[in-house]
Amino acid sequence: MPTPRPDWAPEPTGLDAKLGIVITDFDPDRMVATMPVAGNEQPHGLLHGGATCALVESIGSWAAALHAGPGRQVVGIELNASYLRAATEGDVTAVCTPVRRGRTLATFLVEVSDDQGRPTATARLTCLVKQG
Repeated sequence: MPTPRPDWAPEPTGLDAKLGIVITDFDPDRMVATMPVAGNEQPHGLLHGGATCALVESIGSWAAALHAGPGRQVVGIELNASYLRAATEGDVTAVCTPVRRGRTLATFLVEVSDDQGRPTATARLTCLVKQG
């Protein structure tokens, strides 16, 4: 059973909404999000790498925000992505797991796969947890 969005966390808006990113599980140890390929392709019909990076940044930042808790902010400070296979249709699914959740830095591994479960990208995101 998926973990629901915390009451204090705002609904996703902005770029997440434009790209069609939907977080389906807010489990801080294994967050899951989906994004459609349609509307997010580059000129050759493949999922745009920038859209994949936005998906990774979004789910990783949400994971860092859950770690930080209400009233604190997080910002991405490093993103590293490797593209493994092109996605051309359907949805991609991102699964985000923590590598390290510290007091000021939080690092996450995000694995992206297509509808057939084949890996399309893997990435690492590090976020700064702003005290305050």
